[in-house]
Amino acid sequence: MLIGKQSGTYRLLRGPSEQYIAALALTAIALNLIMRFGLHTSPRASALPLIVALAIGGTPLLVTLTRRLAQGRFGSDLLAGISIVTAAILGEYLAGCLIVLMLSGGTALEEMATRRASSVLNALARRMPQIGHRKGQTGLEDVSLAEVRIGQVLVVLPHENCPVDGTVLEGHGAMDESYLTGEPYLNSKTAGSYVLSGAINGETALTIRVDQLPVDSRYAKIVRVMEQAELSRPEFRRIGDRLGAWYTLLALSVAVIGWIAGKDPDRFLAVLVIATPCPLLLAIPVAIIGAISVAASRGIIIKSPAALERVDSCAVMIFDKTGTLTYGKPALTEVLCAPPLNRQDVLRMAASLEQYSKHPLASAILDAARAENIGLGPVSEMSEIPGAGVMGVIEGRSVHLTGRKKAIETSPQASSLLPPISPGMESVLLVNGQYAATFRFRDMPRGESRSFVSHLKPKHGVKRLILLSGDRESEVRFLAEQVGIPEALFSKSPEEKVAIVRRETENAPTMFLGDGINDAPAMQAATVGVAFGQNSDITAEASDAVILETSLSKVDELIHISRRMKRIALESAIGGMALSGAGMLLAATGHLPPVAGAVAQEVIDLAAVLNAVRVALPARDLRTDAG
Repeated sequence: MLIGKQSGTYRLLRGPSEQYIAALALTAIALNLIMRFGLHTSPRASALPLIVALAIGGTPLLVTLTRRLAQGRFGSDLLAGISIVTAAILGEYLAGCLIVLMLSGGTALEEMATRRASSVLNALARRMPQIGHRKGQTGLEDVSLAEVRIGQVLVVLPHENCPVDGTVLEGHGAMDESYLTGEPYLNSKTAGSYVLSGAINGETALTIRVDQLPVDSRYAKIVRVMEQAELSRPEFRRIGDRLGAWYTLLALSVAVIGWIAGKDPDRFLAVLVIATPCPLLLAIPVAIIGAISVAASRGIIIKSPAALERVDSCAVMIFDKTGTLTYGKPALTEVLCAPPLNRQDVLRMAASLEQYSKHPLASAILDAARAENIGLGPVSEMSEIPGAGVMGVIEGRSVHLTGRKKAIETSPQASSLLPPISPGMESVLLVNGQYAATFRFRDMPRGESRSFVSHLKPKHGVKRLILLSGDRESEVRFLAEQVGIPEALFSKSPEEKVAIVRRETENAPTMFLGDGINDAPAMQAATVGVAFGQNSDITAEASDAVILETSLSKVDELIHISRRMKRIALESAIGGMALSGAGMLLAATGHLPPVAGAVAQEVIDLAAVLNAVRVALPARDLRTDAG
């Protein structure tokens, strides 16, 4: 058991001292063993390091336990504290130091895992520029964002993050706003276009007017949402806490009864020695560490050990759209040609133009041309104007690839020839000013998406499936239908996503799966957050687990690893406590003295740990929970 809980709850040992206490206990144990078996020092002398470690490490623990007792809270950690005192009274200093090591080491490990919230916020802060390029009478001057005021004019240089929300005054370019929407498309920006803080500028400098102070910007709001999500993260009772609560009462009751019935205080001590909750303190963390190792070998990085105890109990699965259930890039799905042109003709012309373009749809057309072995033609007089498309001359013909609105402006007769608008994205090809073809694109669902979604309810007991996206209604509903998700929520901002996830988490444990910066706050609000790939350090930091290979089958493996870990951990803990329970009865009736009880407890601990080690051994098939 990693003693302690997630943010907002008590911890046995607070502050940075846990790691030092763990190091002290470990050093003391090593010195004791070296002095006793290597240097053949007397037992009394070799026990000195253990006594020092018990005094330094046990004191803060006992103080905290006293406070908790006054508040009416106790669990296996309380029994551990009493066991430390008992071990000291009996002279079982080695056993006492082992308990201190487990308590302080477990707490230190979990503190490291739960500190990720601050690293997420730091990463978000680092991503934002700290200065803006203000336009003045003598040119550009760099100013702190704290000095920026509404109405001032700033210049966003190529490839910079936009520092404020504002309106474009001069320039033609494009911005990547995927951190907000999750959609992998560049958005054209011309005079009058609205720009969002945090968006990444493209190849062209843009002059913008400040419409919101930096502290009120879209990006600042997302940072605040992240902070609130972390503060309101749901409290979770660990396996050890749940088991330890009743076990502690049982052990203390048996010890007191044995003392009173036999009128012998040694029976009280003997019961507590055999009842020391080492199966909880040792077997559960060993199982967790084994599961973390197995997950890492399969390309799954566990950032929060506590998440492993929660993964397989999630009753609500919430999916982001782009990059999670889809490939995260548009693909050409349909080519509609105007006679007498055919698919090969129009695809060749479009691909010849797009080889010089950096627009996201360009790669989709080029991929389709390569797949059909279509050669590219020479292009002259090539130009690309943001918002107007790409144009050039190919084999004496003027070719223009643009959007529907621009195509109708350029060639009014095209309005009667264009096919009806459909979900997804499209580009229109004009040849010599005449309508030639329409190309339709979609971010297609992964091949495994439908099969993965369909098996969640029957195989993993998931009760609800929700698709939650910032994309348009038509796109979200199309994907939901394709993969078999009954609930589709669309056009949601990061703040709205957090509110939805938080509401669902209040009713049942939730798992949120996503891959973009816009998903990070929702991951923090969910019971378990799972990030795909390494597209965003911020998302990876906000998650409980990172799946390096963007594959839904890895999520299935994660669920099975969690289930197998919990089963073996519970076997070890409950089995060990059952054996300890039998020993408690013998000790309470006077048939097991304290020293023999300590030896029996070591045997029980060894059996529990050896069983827990099975988690790290290769399973025959994780998908069947074979152990």
